[in-house]
Amino acid sequence: MTGPLLIVNADDFGLTANLCRAVLRGGERGIVTSTSALANGAALPGSAAALRDSGLGVGAHLAVVGHQAPVLEAREVPTLVDRYGHLAPGWRPFLTRCALRRIDPEDVRREFTAQVEVLRACGLTLTHLDTHQNLHLWPSIARVTVELASTSGISAIRVTRTAGWSPIALGVRHLSTRLEARAQKANVLFPDATAGFDEAGRLDLERLRGSLQRLAKLGVSSAELVCHPSEDADTELAALGWNYRGQDELDALVSKEARAAVERAGFRLGTFADLGMPRQANRETRR
Repeated sequence: MTGPLLIVNADDFGLTANLCRAVLRGGERGIVTSTSALANGAALPGSAAALRDSGLGVGAHLAVVGHQAPVLEAREVPTLVDRYGHLAPGWRPFLTRCALRRIDPEDVRREFTAQVEVLRACGLTLTHLDTHQNLHLWPSIARVTVELASTSGISAIRVTRTAGWSPIALGVRHLSTRLEARAQKANVLFPDATAGFDEAGRLDLERLRGSLQRLAKLGVSSAELVCHPSEDADTELAALGWNYRGQDELDALVSKEARAAVERAGFRLGTFADLGMPRQANRETRR
């Protein structure tokens, strides 16, 4: 198939064992082609071997916020942690500290570099970089992320985009344009379009179809669809306050209707490793 490239990337691999299983199932039985792994995810050590054998493309889901501890010792990244050694719980407090210049970009660089090294030590070949809660949209984090891609031989990054017009969406639109320009200057690749930000945590079959239709209408040569499959029975996720409807996403991703929607939209499935390659050199649509 010679249509535009579609990367279906599942985020947060390594967060819990059940979530890892859901991502792998999305690849085995559905349209998931790629995942982004958390180096500081508690379930990564026990799931890395299965991921290596899965055939999925693998990126680094670089994290300086969330429920996990940093990979480095707290004393090595003092501006990223509180007095208890905890990362900021989410993007709002983290970006507030960024705006107040209380986050040292060199701490971010050290932690991101260490996370890439952890993933590679697990035997994973990395195709791209992105960040937990899309923090690499912020200029100082964008600079670190793009430079890390360049210096560590990782050819691509995610550029998060939105179709919305809320105040947050307007900020994402502005920052994604700046991120694109930074990546282009550094010769770092990225898909021409992205969906999944607006649908995060609720990418059921209806929204999946709508996202594919919207991407197809853009007439781009490559696109990424970001998803968050998980399982309803994941008590660990529930304990973390996870409010995404991941089971609905998983059910949609493994359905025959999803495969049919990809074909109707004219996409061929692939990974970030396929970006920039001649179409005839890309792998065939996954069966």
